[in-house]
Amino acid sequence: MIGLTTYLEQAKQGVWDVRAAFLPQVYFDSVTSSGGIAVLLPPQPEPEIAADAVLDGLDGLILTGGLDVQPELYGAERHPLTDAARPDRDAWELALFRGAEERRLPVLAICRGLQLVNVARGGTLHQHLPEALGTERFRVGGGVFATNDVMVDEGSRLARLVGPGALAVHSYHHQGVDRLGDGLVATAHTDDGLVQAFESDGEGYVLGVQWHPEQNQEDRRLFAGLVAEASVYAAREVPTA
Repeated sequence: MIGLTTYLEQAKQGVWDVRAAFLPQVYFDSVTSSGGIAVLLPPQPEPEIAADAVLDGLDGLILTGGLDVQPELYGAERHPLTDAARPDRDAWELALFRGAEERRLPVLAICRGLQLVNVARGGTLHQHLPEALGTERFRVGGGVFATNDVMVDEGSRLARLVGPGALAVHSYHHQGVDRLGDGLVATAHTDDGLVQAFESDGEGYVLGVQWHPEQNQEDRRLFAGLVAEASVYAAREVPTA
């Protein structure tokens, strides 16, 4: 059972134009084709209480892509080009991630998800990479994913899934890791030095990538890796009182 966080946005369907929870199908297709069962997790009004209840029924968690994490959460002033705050989603995903860590529930964090995990671990973000790095290479706009080469570190958990060395990935982001959060180890970079992936240095399974693996339908190794870890988690012996 793999939980995936969702958007909560204005959406149209037929005659209806309402606020709704949704997630692109490629995300849950990536889970189900890897042998998992996808469970969608929209923001909740009481995130801590809801997270405790939800996580007890899951074997893995995916923090999906989306709009920018609030800079106030890492003590930064808001950049003019930072997305409008989505406190409901930030609070929900922080509660889910912290609850997952307590349970050692396997976590895959994608794009915004990587940024949220970094903030949850006390790290900071570059709010606009074109200013920080002088390049638009990671978000060309218009709903078109850019292709970038990242270098995956040998010996990392990520390398065991996709192999070490150069890897072409699909990018769509204008923010990125500045200061790395506590207990996280960078395992992939682009040639400009930007962190493109990290993992936890502890015993739990936390893998974050700055790109969008769900967009590469011919290569779902990261999802297969999470489902494999979730299977181990599901089969664990739970102590009885």
